[in-house]
Amino acid sequence: MNNQNITNRCAWAGSDPLYLAYHDDEWGVPVHDDRLLFEFLVLEGAQAGLSWITILRKRAAYRAAFARFDPETVAAFDGAKVAELLADPGIVRNRLKVESTVTNARAFLALRDEFGSFDGYLWRFVDGRPIQNARRNLGEVPASTAVSDALSRDLKRRGFRFVGTTICYAFMQAVGMVNDHTVDCFRWAELGGRTP
Repeated sequence: MNNQNITNRCAWAGSDPLYLAYHDDEWGVPVHDDRLLFEFLVLEGAQAGLSWITILRKRAAYRAAFARFDPETVAAFDGAKVAELLADPGIVRNRLKVESTVTNARAFLALRDEFGSFDGYLWRFVDGRPIQNARRNLGEVPASTAVSDALSRDLKRRGFRFVGTTICYAFMQAVGMVNDHTVDCFRWAELGGRTP
């Protein structure tokens, strides 16, 4: 996508080329690939308390550290591997976040076994299609919704960590379960937004 010729974007996209590319090419695009869904779940958890641009800048290091987000490989990480990860300056070196990634990989695999895919489990929360919002500005975008509350509760019940409702809503936005591009953003209509 040619980022130079587009002027109407969500206000949060700013001017950083990495942020612009993420906004234009990924954010809000429906994801149905289990590995990529696991990646976003891990990254959203890692982002807690930090800015998203910090995580985007560390994304390549996360992919290297966590076996390109292969849940089977990550689920097998042991204490020695966690210690190795905590010494990796390329990722957020927070013990709880690193350990939760391993815990979440194990919970992810159990959930996938139950439902056939994480995708199949996840998209049930929005009846299999993105919720199309029509937010006029960032101030109208909530930090959480009843759907993210339900997703958070269910993931926690299944043993996931770093999946509070705010993290779940950010995850839902990232993987296209909701279209929260503002109506003046060129991506809103491209991703299915319609003026009533």
